[in-house]
Amino acid sequence: MELNRLTQNVNKAADADAEVVRKYYSNAARFQLREKDGDRPATCADVEAEQAIVSVILEEFPSQSIYGEETGWHNRDKALLPDQFIWALDPIDGISSFVGKDNCAFGILIGLVYHGKPIIGCIDQPILKLRWVGAKGKGTTINGESFYSGLVHLKVPNYNDDAKKAYDSLAKKVGKRLFNGNCIVFGELASGFVDVVVDCALDPHDFLALVPVVEGAGGIVTDWEGNELI
Repeated sequence: MELNRLTQNVNKAADADAEVVRKYYSNAARFQLREKDGDRPATCADVEAEQAIVSVILEEFPSQSIYGEETGWHNRDKALLPDQFIWALDPIDGISSFVGKDNCAFGILIGLVYHGKPIIGCIDQPILKLRWVGAKGKGTTINGESFYSGLVHLKVPNYNDDAKKAYDSLAKKVGKRLFNGNCIVFGELASGFVDVVVDCALDPHDFLALVPVVEGAGGIVTDWEGNELI
């Protein structure tokens, strides 16, 4: 497994996505809003940014499988092959914040799975130019530099009663609480700026990139029962 080569490609793909995001962020009039999954907004920037990532990956690794939130599967027929790499992409996590220019509380997520486990993850904030990259066995870097890692960041789980009970139990035990922030708070968690992040009802492309980043900084990512997510 060529981890260094794969990590280099992750950075190259994030660069391509970030270029598209910055182009649209600087000119909101160019947005073409559409609805996705009922009331979730999406823009032409999402699709173009994801296409940029896919192009970079397939240029270097044409037979690897990719699943993107906007464009779906690429090389899906190869996803179940032994020793296959599968990429999970979210070109703009936190699209409402992106459209509303809400404190840059959005980011790029690129995850790579091998043998069913996330091995590389990237969280990128293209406006602030912050990038966390975690690789299995290599630790986590921020903007290419290694680091070592209370405030607790909670995303309010309003999806079901069980999640709400778990949230209430935790909230009573912590000090100061903050809310929302999308993928960027997981980069802050890896950096040691917050101690706990709580979230729920995530799709694979929403969390696969987060696991290597947090774990590479010495953190732990589990489900509500304390089990590994994948």
